Amino acid sequence: MADFVKKPVVPLPDLHPEPQIPADQLFFTEEEKAKIARFKGQYLEPAGAVMKTLWLAQEKFGFLPPEVLQLVADELGIPYAQVYGVATFYTQYYKEKKGKYVLDVCTCFTCQVCGGYDILHYLEEKLGIHKGETTPDGLFTLQEVECLGACGSAPVLQVSNGPYVHNLTPEKVDQLLEDLKQGKLPPFVSLTLPQDEAELGGNRRSDAEAVESYRTPPVAHHMR
Repeated sequence: MADFVKKPVVPLPDLHPEPQIPADQLFFTEEEKAKIARFKGQYLEPAGAVMKTLWLAQEKFGFLPPEVLQLVADELGIPYAQVYGVATFYTQYYKEKKGKYVLDVCTCFTCQVCGGYDILHYLEEKLGIHKGETTPDGLFTLQEVECLGACGSAPVLQVSNGPYVHNLTPEKVDQLLEDLKQGKLPPFVSLTLPQDEAELGGNRRSDAEAVESYRTPPVAHHMR
């Protein structure tokens, strides 16, 4: 047997995990099956629809334990290993149960320099948990993530694969947590750059719920 099987670099998945979704709930409705069929019709091969189907499954079940991955594989008619490979590659797919709100704090280079770790540690203290953990009430899961693609408004976090919160400060974090406790998600914010304001009249998105203008990013505490 190969050495990497005897002594794997990372733990190998359990071949017979305990199911986490009750058997009587583990199914797609006829409406969901029809939607998956439309997904498949958009691609040359059924495997092309795996990401959209995983997303649908996550919205339905909340996360993607092995039995849900098998359900997706069966519905698409593709190998389980193919579904597993996609689900484990992307961090946006939750392989374990998360809190109601998942707070993804960017600590990639720009956010790191602008205080991403300051915000992460502030949230850890505020919520009483460490990154990768969920609050006892099941409301918040805190995660450290790589670049969210919003370097110009660092530091930034994303809420449950949805809206971004830009130009983070402790005060802004406090308000976000209070809003989420009341079930109020942050709005979609269109962030404008200085040249947008001067040359293009500011916001160009008709679907924006709120607008913020560019501001000079802060400097992380450890760099001051």
